[in-house]
Amino acid sequence: MDTPGEIIARRPRPSVQEVYDTDPFPAPDVLRAESPPQGQSLEDVGVERYFSPEWHDREVEKIWRKCWQLACRVKEVAAVGDQLVYEIVDDSLLVVRTAEGDAPGAIRAYVNSCLHRGTLLRSEAGNARQIRCPFHGWTWSLDGRLKVLPGEWDFPQVDKAKFCLPEAQVGVWGGFVFVNFDAECEPFESYLENLPEHFAAFRLEDRYKAAHVAKIMPCNWKLGMEAFIEAYHVPIAHPQVVTYYGDSNTQYDIWPGVRHVSRMLSVQGVASPSLKGVAEQTTVDDLRRDAPFYAGRPIEVGPGETARHKLAERAREKIGRSSGTDMSQLSDAESLDLIEYLMFPNMVPWGGQALPIVYRFRPNGNDPDSHIMEIMFLFAKAPDGSHPPPAAMNLLGPDQPWADAPELGSAAMVADQDTDNLRRIQKGLKNTRKPGVTFARYQESRLRHFHATLDDYLAK
Repeated sequence: MDTPGEIIARRPRPSVQEVYDTDPFPAPDVLRAESPPQGQSLEDVGVERYFSPEWHDREVEKIWRKCWQLACRVKEVAAVGDQLVYEIVDDSLLVVRTAEGDAPGAIRAYVNSCLHRGTLLRSEAGNARQIRCPFHGWTWSLDGRLKVLPGEWDFPQVDKAKFCLPEAQVGVWGGFVFVNFDAECEPFESYLENLPEHFAAFRLEDRYKAAHVAKIMPCNWKLGMEAFIEAYHVPIAHPQVVTYYGDSNTQYDIWPGVRHVSRMLSVQGVASPSLKGVAEQTTVDDLRRDAPFYAGRPIEVGPGETARHKLAERAREKIGRSSGTDMSQLSDAESLDLIEYLMFPNMVPWGGQALPIVYRFRPNGNDPDSHIMEIMFLFAKAPDGSHPPPAAMNLLGPDQPWADAPELGSAAMVADQDTDNLRRIQKGLKNTRKPGVTFARYQESRLRHFHATLDDYLAK
């Protein structure tokens, strides 16, 4: 079998690192490192995992009830008494701000079910200084203790001191709240692995949620996520981007011993290696055509200049103006490129400043043939820390295109193109006579890594 070095030596050029070698504003060290996959199995992945109800049930027990998962932004439960509902398949949690500050227990996650007859305690977000069942009025304090039991004389079997709301585990990183249903789960700090180190300079905790759009997608949640963690499909599925986006030269990183995190780096402002002779001005003009962010006065590429460097200049200017921060020394990579990580099982955060995106993929109830995909934009706060309130989730109808959410800009066009293909894949996998899905050795190595981790959890 080829070594990792031999595999990446055959990639189309220029590589991501060769592009970074020419950037006048150097990429940070965390982006200059490369860790190609090694030792991965090249076996096919069975198709039944994308539509089998039995497989779905196993994931509920071994993944969704055992793994750490993104619930919300900290700012969505900012004030004491703020309560937010997080749902995954049939499970529902009430994420509650119980105290000010960041001390342990300041944010808790209670099982969203009354201990009397099981009524959902809340069905939507709100603020209250207690947790009250809407059916019979049983009421708990914010710290989960039962304080009001209507008709208490008629419940001699109930010890109020023991009728506390059951809790899930809570972790906070990057301005996000994470939850885990398993009382004996892996500690959150070790589950994150190298993610905090890699995102230290990106400071997601200093951003606010400027947009949040969700849509029920016509495929299994794993298919949806797979489409957004590789660039192999880009030249065919998104042909409009090939004059300004690197695809087949994308860098994929799988770190030895790291189970939950992977990465890909794709450069912008450089044409796809599949194209030859693309003029630098064409690269600029086509990106400006598709991304309103680069609108404004014309960008002219002069003799000896490159599209990438001119676009980075405009990006630094726009990012600095919108954030009220001096971005004049921001690296070209952080100004332009797709810097995308995966945190198992279903969170896809992006680094840098160019594309402040977070994806989340969740099953749509117990239907293995559909899922809920969410796109969030995280924008930088003002220098004084001020910012608008977190954007409410805009839930599109099943037949609505992503383009109906103008807050997504050009990201909506890409998501709509992928949605059409994902519908075909879900149907095609049920129709195929081939028992497995065949992944590329390098360009789909993140998919292999994800499924290896998935299989490990399901085998426990």
